[in-house]
Amino acid sequence: MVTGNRIRYRDAGVNIDEAERAVGAIKKMAQRTFSSNVLTQIGTFGACYALAGWKKPVLVSSVDGVGTKLKIAFLTGRHDTIGQDLVNHCVNDIAVQGATPLFFLDYFAVAKLDAEVAASVVSGIARGCRENGCSLIGGETAEMPGLYAPGEYDLAGTIVGAAERSDLITGRKIRAGDALLALPSTGLHTNGYSLARKLLFEVAGYQPNTWRHELGTTIAEELLKVHRSYLKPIRALAGSGLLKGAAHITGGGITDNAPRMLPPALGVSIDVSAWPVPPIFELLRKIGNMPEDDWRRTLNLGIGMILVVAEKDEMRAERVLKKMGEISYRIGRVIRSKRGGPRLEYR
Repeated sequence: MVTGNRIRYRDAGVNIDEAERAVGAIKKMAQRTFSSNVLTQIGTFGACYALAGWKKPVLVSSVDGVGTKLKIAFLTGRHDTIGQDLVNHCVNDIAVQGATPLFFLDYFAVAKLDAEVAASVVSGIARGCRENGCSLIGGETAEMPGLYAPGEYDLAGTIVGAAERSDLITGRKIRAGDALLALPSTGLHTNGYSLARKLLFEVAGYQPNTWRHELGTTIAEELLKVHRSYLKPIRALAGSGLLKGAAHITGGGITDNAPRMLPPALGVSIDVSAWPVPPIFELLRKIGNMPEDDWRRTLNLGIGMILVVAEKDEMRAERVLKKMGEISYRIGRVIRSKRGGPRLEYR
């Protein structure tokens, strides 16, 4: 059927002018993250990066999102930290393999584009990239009316890093008896938010601005704490020849993530009294009357990174971390595990 009305793209819900305003702001922020290896500007069909200065480089990549932590950004109207969460999460995922971050690509999709919100999100991405020595060289900003709820968006990112083949952290040198050192998280990081939102807002009936004395802040501020980067301490231990393996504690908690760094026939024994569990996790457990195994498998419980060092190097590694201002906890040991048997025990 043909009508006499003229239908424009904006009549279908897509505003090209708003997209151009968003891209203009994004371009300026991205350019401030560029290194001399970036060969193209934002806006080309493909981003070019010169891989220079490596002898036998291995590219290490990862793609991830920030899950339903986005809902907290929507609820509070604060969008300037969620991008930093995304970058740091991705950086940690390749840092545990021994990789140096090179460049980052983001994907931002929304029903109706608001250039100010998009710029705020990307400001966090750019900040995360600068702090990790990574270049934001491209991405996709997609306006798709009807696919997302009004005022909401999706966010994902891809990171590419590199390591010398001889410097890859594969876990193959881990042995029974090695020590486990843990670095604290800043809070939930980017996992467990579906559960946290249900417990805090639906079950407990809290509002984003509800102040909780045990947290020392509001619910919203607690939930928006930035997922931290562990790149510097990982580099310091690896550069000192001390690091045998590392596990980024994300979805699945210590239970599912610690075994991922281990060779076959090895497991880990974790002393649950070895570190202080932050109040937010105890609050969630209390509200939900959560079974302990589910609690440990859903949340990081205050541990964002586990590092493996030889028993003889444990004190030296702690000194390296302390010199950097890093708090670390001795949380357990690597143990032998029968093939097919449990690879993690709590004690």
